[in-house]
Amino acid sequence: MASDIEIARAAKKRPILDVAERAGVPADDVVPYGHDKAKLSARFIKDLRPQTLGKLILVTAINPTAAGEGKTTTSIGLADALARIGAKTMLCLREPSLGPCFGMKGGATGGGLSQVVPMDDINLHFTGDFHAITSAHNLLAAMIDNHIHWGHTPRIDPARVTWRRVMDMNDRSLRNVVSGLGGPGNGTPSETGFDITVASEVMAILCLARDAADLEARLARIIVGYTRERDAVTAADIKAVGAMMVLLKDAIQPNLVQTLENNPALIHGGPFANIAHGCNSVIATQAALRMADYVVTEAGFGADLGAEKFLNIKCRQANLVPDAAVLVATVRALKMHGGLAKDELATVSYSALDAGLANLGRHIENLRQFGLPVVVAVNRFTTDTSGEIAAIEAYCAKAGVPVALCTHWAEGGRGAEALARAVTGLTAQRAEPFKLLYPDDMPLFDKIETVARRIYRAARVEAPRAVLNQLKAWEAAGFGNLPVCMAKTQYSFSTDPSLLGAPEGHVVRLREVRLAAGAGFVAAICGDIMTMPGLPRHPAAEIMHLNAAGQIDGLN
Repeated sequence: MASDIEIARAAKKRPILDVAERAGVPADDVVPYGHDKAKLSARFIKDLRPQTLGKLILVTAINPTAAGEGKTTTSIGLADALARIGAKTMLCLREPSLGPCFGMKGGATGGGLSQVVPMDDINLHFTGDFHAITSAHNLLAAMIDNHIHWGHTPRIDPARVTWRRVMDMNDRSLRNVVSGLGGPGNGTPSETGFDITVASEVMAILCLARDAADLEARLARIIVGYTRERDAVTAADIKAVGAMMVLLKDAIQPNLVQTLENNPALIHGGPFANIAHGCNSVIATQAALRMADYVVTEAGFGADLGAEKFLNIKCRQANLVPDAAVLVATVRALKMHGGLAKDELATVSYSALDAGLANLGRHIENLRQFGLPVVVAVNRFTTDTSGEIAAIEAYCAKAGVPVALCTHWAEGGRGAEALARAVTGLTAQRAEPFKLLYPDDMPLFDKIETVARRIYRAARVEAPRAVLNQLKAWEAAGFGNLPVCMAKTQYSFSTDPSLLGAPEGHVVRLREVRLAAGAGFVAAICGDIMTMPGLPRHPAAEIMHLNAAGQIDGLN
């Protein structure tokens, strides 16, 4: 079979105006970016007033492994399959970050015959949203430094600036830096650092805002630092909000593209799920629910991270009620969770598979805590045996969860029709109400401990006294009602990435907490997780190039 980029390059795309017409978007409300991508106008989003909302389907997965699970591929395959069985469907995904594109992954637009296109544009600069978010974030940083330089009021203590800079690239050397060197004319020397753009609070704000007015109000609430008297200073205090809105005026509009089967997809926003809240924008999701009978969306990494944050943060803030969850797994990844090395995964090992199924079972239990009906999607590989598939089916039958075998990578939407029918069946007979994991009025540390105990199955959470005092101070300042956004490794339920399967009784070590007052959550940074990733030993960038025809090779 051809590579992903070769398949995408050969795709028979429809003009984006045709895709928009199929989705019910008038031509006057389409803002084209070339022939195959566009933004939806703010007027169209504002005027959407349906009689009923579509069904919201969350696609999540087991803890990711080097073997691959195919969550995005499954989301796209499911959307195409729902369209094939006659359901008006909209797909909602996040925008890829340049960091992982040039680092580990090489691309994030699905694979095989289940992709969104134009693949190269979406993976790279797309419509400029990430550039706008990066620029707005760093404009605020520059205005903070300028505010201090000129001695404006309120007088920010240079040692208490909490706003870092961002860039959309993995660069470990920028995690901690000293700025303002070279004398008084070059600013005030201070310790600071860079996070990756997908960890920016501006990214989180854009993805959680309901509309432009809410975006502006949230930007105004960003806390950038404190005075010597420990009074909070906000973006509004330094008069940065208006200029930030200018930079974000187009980025707030959702992007419209298409699948290989010419079905509409909204791709908008892109916070990571291991260091941020891991969901596409509320604006795109709510628009899609008003445009389609079924909306397929995904949350990043495994269900312990992306799905937990989708449910406890995004659904809480946007009053969304998901109708079902799809839990993606592969035989290969389950065997890896059961102890097999990557180069051993072609070996049939029922003992490893049985051990790895504990990871799948843990995620099923966790999703049920939210009252969500669950279907397991087995993303099938040609090396999977009928016996291994039967073992997964037997395990899920015992757990009372339906299973759908999926071959959408090789067959497109046709290979996910069984999953589509399982999803429509689940949403038609749902009985249990949706519920959040913790109430707003629970103390912040108790919220962190609730996630750690009930989702990660940790014995306890350990935190330095300074972190505990900081949480108490934020509660006293009126931020105790915010949800928590856990930042930890995606590879394990624990904070140790090598501890696979379904560990219990481990300790979650809380290293740092950050207040995202504009986004509306408290980030809890655990273990060794970094908010600025580094490149691997051999990054995907090493094999990327322009071929003789001027086309991009090396994306996948």
